[in-house]
Amino acid sequence: MVSAIIVAAGKGTRMGSTVDKLWLEVAGRPVVAHTWATFEKLDAIAEIVLVVREGLQNQYLELAQKCGFQKAYRLVAGGAERQDSVWNGLMALCPGAEVVAIQDAARPCTLPELILGTIAAARETGAAVAAQPVTDTIKETLDGELIHRTVDRSKLWSVQTPQTFQVPVIRRAIEAARKQNLWLTDDTAACELIGQSVRLVKSHQPNPKVTVPGDLPFIEARLRA
Repeated sequence: MVSAIIVAAGKGTRMGSTVDKLWLEVAGRPVVAHTWATFEKLDAIAEIVLVVREGLQNQYLELAQKCGFQKAYRLVAGGAERQDSVWNGLMALCPGAEVVAIQDAARPCTLPELILGTIAAARETGAAVAAQPVTDTIKETLDGELIHRTVDRSKLWSVQTPQTFQVPVIRRAIEAARKQNLWLTDDTAACELIGQSVRLVKSHQPNPKVTVPGDLPFIEARLRA
């Protein structure tokens, strides 16, 4: 059984808007509705756990009704940090869950084939992540003003979501991080703590995340396309 955790508990402070970025309308729907719809339509996903900010549960219930979402889902309150929110989502999975795809709610353009690719890779390796090779020249700075050196980009990849795992693997990994009082913003980083290999699954199409206002026009174009 494959489950999905959609992490929707962040505050999105970099957006600079008084409105939660997940509820900004793009291509006719709130950002989070597009993300939810992708997993709703994917037959491989048996259940969806949405980790949301406390007090917004009714908004999500209304959204599910408005959009006609039928797949089994449950709402879980988020934690103080992203890692806490993911942990809360993991604790809410159905006992039969074998594989879980963890998705940022603010990443609404993820293609179904990319999700399926990470699921297949996680079944084989234990952990997998959507990613793209870095194409820009990367510079390192020590003071934020002057270039210190050029970094070899040939071995660099930019990771995205979904980040997909065999359920016992990610539970063990995040538990290890929690025991060491480490607060990681990336789930695969927790796998590195326990020596778990993570397979890179190349994203062949843009898979942007809503972070700043300038992201919205590009994401709108992607969704309408």
